[in-house]
Amino acid sequence: MEKVIELENIVKNYYVGSITVEALRKVNLTIGLNEYVAIMGPSGSGKSTLMNILGCLDTITEGRYVLNGTDVSFMTDNELATTRNKEIGFVFQTFNLLPRYTAFENVMLPLVYAGMPSKERTERTEKVINEVGLSDRSHHRPNELSGGQRQRVAVARALVNKPSLILADEPTGNLDTKTSIEIMGLFEEIYKQGNTIVVVTHEEDIARHARRIVRLRDGIIESDVINENPAMASV
Repeated sequence: MEKVIELENIVKNYYVGSITVEALRKVNLTIGLNEYVAIMGPSGSGKSTLMNILGCLDTITEGRYVLNGTDVSFMTDNELATTRNKEIGFVFQTFNLLPRYTAFENVMLPLVYAGMPSKERTERTEKVINEVGLSDRSHHRPNELSGGQRQRVAVARALVNKPSLILADEPTGNLDTKTSIEIMGLFEEIYKQGNTIVVVTHEEDIARHARRIVRLRDGIIESDVINENPAMASV
């Protein structure tokens, strides 16, 4: 199995004065190509810290992190930023869209940062916006879109660079039940297209859509099980 994520004995400590807080303690985790994994855990379990490390938003104290064949364990901030833009598509609970930009412009932004030529990035953006069902809303700004439509924009932005990993942090946290089901249906389609997805959530019903569920407690992996009967949702 081709590996997208390899974590070996990951330790993450925070220092508050003379106190050491052990957020992650010798975590080992491998996620392969086209896996759909949910990471769960109560408050203080380390799941947010783990998400930040997986997303190259934070660095480790000890251990080794290999992302899509590249050791990112002790990269500089600039190197991590380049890796994030190339390898990871983020979907956040709060959407994180730029309010002055249209949906189209928000989705295109990672391609601008990547230096892609104008014609190619326009074509790529149009294709991805169509895939998430927002072609008719692409020239609206975020405040003109519903919560579900804004999250679809965020998903399209995450996909546009063809990243090796889609990392979603509580992706339905600000959505009602009906819209949450629609967004999970969209993730289902993305997974079926061969993408690797990691969803960090505290909601059991959201985690049940994943094919594998990893649970953290007190900075260690408490369980890592295959979900034999994943919940299914349509777009």
